[in-house]
Amino acid sequence: MLERAHGQAGGLRGRVEGGEAWVRSHPVAVDAALFGPPALLLAALLASSGSPVQAAAALLQVGVLALRRTRPVLVAVVVDAVAALHLSTGAVLGGTGLLASPSDAAVLVALYSVAAHGPRWARYVGLLVALAGAVGLGVGTGLATGSVREALVVAAAVTTTAGVFALLAWTLGQWRRTRLAHVHALEDRARGVETEREQLQALAAAAERARIAREMHDVVAHSLSVVIAQADGGRYAAAADPAAAVRALESVAATGRAALTDMRRLLGVLREDGGSVLEPQPGVEDVPDLVASVRASGLPVALVTTGEARPLPAGAGLAVYRVVQEGLTNVLKHGGPSARATVRLHWSPGRLEVHVEDDGRGASAGPAADGVGRGLSGMAERMALYGGTAHAGPRTGGGFAVRAVLPLPGGAADRAATSPVTSPVTSPATSPLPAPVARPGQPVTAQVPASPPSGTPGPPRG
Repeated sequence: MLERAHGQAGGLRGRVEGGEAWVRSHPVAVDAALFGPPALLLAALLASSGSPVQAAAALLQVGVLALRRTRPVLVAVVVDAVAALHLSTGAVLGGTGLLASPSDAAVLVALYSVAAHGPRWARYVGLLVALAGAVGLGVGTGLATGSVREALVVAAAVTTTAGVFALLAWTLGQWRRTRLAHVHALEDRARGVETEREQLQALAAAAERARIAREMHDVVAHSLSVVIAQADGGRYAAAADPAAAVRALESVAATGRAALTDMRRLLGVLREDGGSVLEPQPGVEDVPDLVASVRASGLPVALVTTGEARPLPAGAGLAVYRVVQEGLTNVLKHGGPSARATVRLHWSPGRLEVHVEDDGRGASAGPAADGVGRGLSGMAERMALYGGTAHAGPRTGGGFAVRAVLPLPGGAADRAATSPVTSPVTSPATSPLPAPVARPGQPVTAQVPASPPSGTPGPPRG
């Protein structure tokens, strides 16, 4: 019942708004319907009283008001001219010696219309003409009386009355003009706000699409790289070591389930019903688990942490995590079967430096590329959001390196120290991988030999 009432109210509101729009878009038809019947009635009455000329003048004087909004100056000229003709030759037109006709009331409507819709000069000219007509009407009426004293009194009374009515009509027209200007200004402002809102929505949608694309790339590329590496290893080890193949399949299943969970969490933000429960995004504290999962997939990787670790904001921590994830994913995709990697997190008072280095063979020696990578550019975009930088490039002597610097609160000096690096693709490391050191409070990680295979560095990967 309530829904039906709301529907009926909405339909009635729509019909009312549609009617208002039609009235505004058809002013001539509306004014013709408003002033046409009175003009015909007045003309018929005057014609029946034996004044055909005055009937024709009344029909013209009132009927022309149909154009009062589209041609206000023309209407004022016609109405005032007929009124002046009445004033000067009333005895001839009317046959009664009167200086005005009932149709002369159209002068007030014409004055209102020219004040509301006419140009600036016409508004003031129309007011002066109306006041002059009031004076003429008062003087003419006074001259038609007997004594001089009565003539003065009648002239003053008629002039004042007609002048007051003229001023009132002109003031109402000015108020109408001001109101129309205010309404038009509000409509323009509303259109501007609507356009700005649509632009902001488009920008927000584009930013959200870019964010989701980065997250999808990080989740899918890393997980699929691990799955492919485990599947290849299990296939080669199946004949010689069935247990290793089983472990590889278990790792593939675990990685796939984790990737599916991440995908569901990521796509949950697109749900409109709000029914999904979102889990926290990974941060810098989850880097050890990431390294452990990659190491379990068969890639020898060591984690080296120096300095005093500190909590990071959620967005900054996610950016660091994705940098490490992207670097290790590149090693899995392009490093080759004998590649080894080291992840370094160096905490200083003003910044956090992240290094992901490998001694692999480079992208040029690997299999065919699987598409134009977006990982490195997305990594740089992530770090730029928090005032940091990210660079990637081949290492001297072979392998690949990723270096990212994230300013920490209170580290303006350190942030300035990172600005001299201008090239988006550099060689962050110029020496072979050093042996990892023990992470404070945890067992020593796997050692990585310091003699990477030589070879020509490959192009940047992503």
